[in-house]
Parts: sequence; structure tokens; C-alpha cells
Amino acid sequence: MKSSDTYAQSNKYDVIVVGGGASGMMTAGTAAKNGKRVLLIEKNKELGKKLKITGGGRCNITNETFDTKKLLKKYGDAEKFLYSPFSQFGVQDTFSFFEGLGLELVTEARDRVFPKSQKAMDVFQTLHNFMAKYNVTVLKDTPVKKFHVSSDESVNGEKAIKSVETKDGEKYFAHNFVIATGGNSYPETGSTGDGFTWLKQLGHTIHQSSPNIVPLKTAESWVHELSGTSLSFMKITFYLDGKKSFSKTGKVLFTHFGLSGPLILNSAKEVSDILPHGEVTATIDCYPDTDHKQLEKNILKVFDANKNKSFKNIVKDIVPPGLSNTIIGFHIIPSVMDKVHSISKEDRKTIVHLLKALPVTITGLMGMDRAVVSDGGIPLTEIDTKRMKSSLYSNLYLTGDILHINRPSGGYSLQLCWTTGHVAGQLQ
Repeated sequence: MKSSDTYAQSNKYDVIVVGGGASGMMTAGTAAKNGKRVLLIEKNKELGKKLKITGGGRCNITNETFDTKKLLKKYGDAEKFLYSPFSQFGVQDTFSFFEGLGLELVTEARDRVFPKSQKAMDVFQTLHNFMAKYNVTVLKDTPVKKFHVSSDESVNGEKAIKSVETKDGEKYFAHNFVIATGGNSYPETGSTGDGFTWLKQLGHTIHQSSPNIVPLKTAESWVHELSGTSLSFMKITFYLDGKKSFSKTGKVLFTHFGLSGPLILNSAKEVSDILPHGEVTATIDCYPDTDHKQLEKNILKVFDANKNKSFKNIVKDIVPPGLSNTIIGFHIIPSVMDKVHSISKEDRKTIVHLLKALPVTITGLMGMDRAVVSDGGIPLTEIDTKRMKSSLYSNLYLTGDILHINRPSGGYSLQLCWTTGHVAGQLQ
């Protein structure tokens, strides 16, 4: 049975927002603040299901890049379309919005911004309170079946949406409609691409979704055996058929299927581009700020201080935490029981080389069920991004992950939700 936070007196509204995630809640609250009578329809039994788990439950709310030109470089080909919406509501506006509602924010490494409480639930509650303050009507556990188009052309010749019909057969009417149903990532949270189906039926082009920010699968058992181990500052270099393709630096998380963590997630799109063209391998540099010569000196210093100990007992002093057994597992010296003083210069150089280039074979990307963000959706050429309005319908607005925009992890996806939601909520 569907549930409602605020019960409606009729089925007619100024605005109907379909999708109760980050951008949907921002849109609904903004429109209501501007004096509109707003209905938010959500198919799940709760709002903000994905928002509550984003960032490992901490919620990377934005990225502290106040220079809009620099920020928009992160959105790839969408950059030129986003200057107008981000000039209306940018990163500084996000800070002002949430802090103005009592949510304290903190900036961490790589300019990522989180709630000071480190709780995604507090971000959700802030948005929920924002909507409640301005009397947004919320229908939960209410899947939408279809959109109905008006038989009359609007004044400017564009078609218009007349109503939405839910799966229980109820129809809701409004002057304006917003689709904020998200993409295909994290389908268990309800992001199953429903909006893409409706928009295709309405005549919009849909770019097929693919995992955009997603972990990588690897062949090596040593990677899988390190599941749960994270390395904070690593450099990974990817190769296509042995030829260097690209490198990135950041945090790596080892998993039972391969590699994850911010560094890997932000490499996934580029890896997906080269995978069809040959064998993709990678090397992990455990000490990217230390060259081979200096690393060998550092190791030699440890060896000199522990000459009569066995290698297995001092390996932890020369490798990042958690990698001791892995390095030993490569059998880089005849026996881990060998005394340090018996390790040859050649063996020492082999250790250095390994720490600067741990070998990995990439076998593929994890699927949509593991994707943090997926691309796909409506091309921005079919949207007036100054207003986030459909170019085909005079009263239809589109926000958040329904848009075909590539972006890395680090707060850029949620900033897109806040920006597009705010702009759509102006109903320009």
C-alpha cells in the first residue's frame, strides 16, 4: 500500500516530481519554497535509498572546487552545456544551502566534502526537513506506470505532459513535471532505468547505460587474497598489449574479485574504452613519490639494521601495511627463512622493482550492480540546460542521473544533483 508524508486534498498540483532521490528532493523542496504546490512520487517504501548509502554511508556531498571552469572540466563532453546551470547554483551555493539548513560540512583529501557528522543519513534528513518545511506532498511505495501527453499543443507549439498514472491506476495532474529517477547504478536501491523507458516512449533519445564508476575484475589470486586491504597513496599504470595507456594516483582497495577504491573507480571509464582492443594489464607503484634508487637505499638501510633476522620477519618494514605475505608469495628470494645478510644485490633490486610495479591483469569491469555511477540517458542536446527543460515538451524537466553525463567520483555526481535539481525547481 502506498504511503504519504503529507496527504493531498486533490490530484492536481503545480509540480509533480517523479523520483525521491537527491535531485528529486532538491527539486521538490526548491519548487515548494518558490510557492508551488508540489507532489513527489517515489516507488520505494523510503526516500533517498541510494543517498543514504553513498560514500560508504558518509555521503561525499560535493567537491570543494569553487572555480566553475575548473570544476566543469570533470564532466567531460558535457562541460559546455553546464555553464548556465552551474552559474545559477554552484559549489559555493551547495555549501550555503546545506550549512544554512544546519548541516555542518568538512573538506577532506582531494577536496571531497562530507557532513561533519560523517553520516549520509544527516544529509537525507536535511533534505527531508527542507521539503517538509515547505509542505511537499510525498507519496511513497507508488510506482509510476506511464506519462500522459496532452492532446492540445501548447501556445509555442510544443507538446505538454498532462498527467502521470501510477500502477494502481490513479492519475495525478500538474502544470509541470520533473523526472528525477536516476540511472541504472545500484539497482537494489530502485535505480532501474524506469525514467529511460518513459522518456523513450515520449520520443527522447536514450544513450545506453554502461558502468561509469565501477570496480575492476582481475586475474591474479594474490589480489583476491588481499580482500579488504586498502593502500592510501598508490600509482596505477594501465597498459594495452604492453604499451602504456594512462596512469593515475590515489587510494586502492583490494577485493575478492579485483580492485576498487577511488583510484580504480576513477579509472574505470578509461579502462572500459581500451578493453575491447586487446589485453589490458596494470602495474601498481606502492611508492610513487620515491624513485627506484632512493627506494633501494631505504630498503638497504632496513637490511643493515636487521642483518641477522630472517627476511619474513622484516618484510613488514619495507612494504606498505598488509602486503607482507603478498611480497613473500612472489618468491622473490630463494627462501623467506634466509637471513637478511644473505640476500643478494640482485634479489634486493627485484624487491625494489616489485614494489614499484606490482603486476595485475585486468579481465573486465564489474556490472551495473556494483556501479557507483553509470552514464547513459538523455543527451544534453535534447535539453535546455539553462532551465533543465526537455526540448520536446513545454512542461517537462529532467535532473540528476537521468542525464547522459560522465563524471568521476569525488562529489561530482551529487553536485550535479544539487545543481540540476535547484535549476529545475525554479520552473523557468
